Amino acid sequence: MSALDDTICAVATPAGEGGVGIVRVSGPQAFPIASNIVRLRCAKSLSEIKPYQLYLGKFLWDQLQAQEKITEDSSVVLDEVLVVIMRGPRSYTGEDVVEVHGHGGPLVVRAICEALTQAGARMAEPGEFTKRAFLNGRLDLTQAEAVLDTIQANSLHSLKLAQEHLQGGLSGIIRGHRDALVKLLAHVEAEMDFGEEDIQFIEQRELKEKLRNMLRAIEILVESSQEGRIIREGIRTVILGRPNVGKSSLLNAILDTDRAIVSNIPGTTRDVLEESVMVDGVMIRLFDTAGLRESTDALEQEGMSRAEAAIQQADVLIMAFDQSQELTEQDLGFIKQYNQKPRLMVLNKQDLPPKVTLENVQVHVKQCETLSEFETEYVQASTVSGEGIEELKLSLKTLAVGKRHEAGDSVLVSRLRHKVLLQQAGEALHNALAAIDETQSAECVALELRVALQALGEIVGVVTNEDILDQIFKEFCIGK
Repeated sequence: MSALDDTICAVATPAGEGGVGIVRVSGPQAFPIASNIVRLRCAKSLSEIKPYQLYLGKFLWDQLQAQEKITEDSSVVLDEVLVVIMRGPRSYTGEDVVEVHGHGGPLVVRAICEALTQAGARMAEPGEFTKRAFLNGRLDLTQAEAVLDTIQANSLHSLKLAQEHLQGGLSGIIRGHRDALVKLLAHVEAEMDFGEEDIQFIEQRELKEKLRNMLRAIEILVESSQEGRIIREGIRTVILGRPNVGKSSLLNAILDTDRAIVSNIPGTTRDVLEESVMVDGVMIRLFDTAGLRESTDALEQEGMSRAEAAIQQADVLIMAFDQSQELTEQDLGFIKQYNQKPRLMVLNKQDLPPKVTLENVQVHVKQCETLSEFETEYVQASTVSGEGIEELKLSLKTLAVGKRHEAGDSVLVSRLRHKVLLQQAGEALHNALAAIDETQSAECVALELRVALQALGEIVGVVTNEDILDQIFKEFCIGK
């Protein structure tokens, strides 16, 4: 990204028509540049007005006189606008900021941006406003990522989780561990410096106890990452089973709409269909897959191949069975084969005379219990009457998220970057404890503590890498 001494501008509202369109300007020349294109009704300059208050004005611009000083006489009034200023460092970016609120037509906001660039600003790159907020100390890196998570939140739970991170919940914990680790490292290094004088700055028992406590706290955060990712991204739920057990009907019933084609002809579903539904504040991402069977049809084989790929990436499996038919060898094979995920066994077509019961399914699942450490739930359902569909939805959420988390109860890790760095820190702490137990030198212990310190610092951005920052902020939309 470009230099911080540039003044940048961008549209801060979504593309398309709307009641209001906002253009944001940030940088050392924000006030004089914006003054070239707006005139306030109160006749004050932007540098004279009070911050954080809206002032009525006009957007003036003459495209043909872009290189000359714009005056109200020589320019065209293109819109009536509201203007607000925020003085650095008390702004989102920590710099002087001007927002011009015009009518929300694409032509208006595009003209405002073009006028600003002709007056000396440049268009912002994706995430550049938030990156400046980070570089100017307004946000740490986990909070900056939480801004994007707030924008992209797809459920009430994911929004609450993003806000917990934005308010500093996760970074506060990480900084606490990092500060404690700095003190422990200082004790270890002091003993290295004064070892010949036989001075002990911290007892080994105390050092090991504090490192163990920190390691356990970090392991708990790592363990929370699966739950946090599911809340942030939604529960990847794959419906699988042999042909004609009602997989597409289940998808339609859960969505309460005719999304998938339903037919008695085997092999109707050839691709993986994805749809989403909200259940008790959590997004469930449903994937309807091709029926799994032997087939010589090339298209059906490709559909089954995609189904297998979706199953591997799933958080929860809905395993569908037809209760109006006896369990087949293929059904029993699925129970045994797909046992490395939480599973919801759905006995479908409850409206038809039964030839198999939930107890029959449970017996076969129990025979494979030793092969799986994951939980299994059971539901009877009818896509015709709708019976059991609501119970099915709630069981999905329970299987994936559990009954533990309500946003605010505990801090969860939701990003892979955080999980990987926490794992690195945990491994280094484990190595440090092993070095102490093996009576290795203090230098070996200190080396591992520095590795852990580096990993924790990267999470909150105390230790940064330009390539990593660019990777993080390019995910943002332009204008944020």
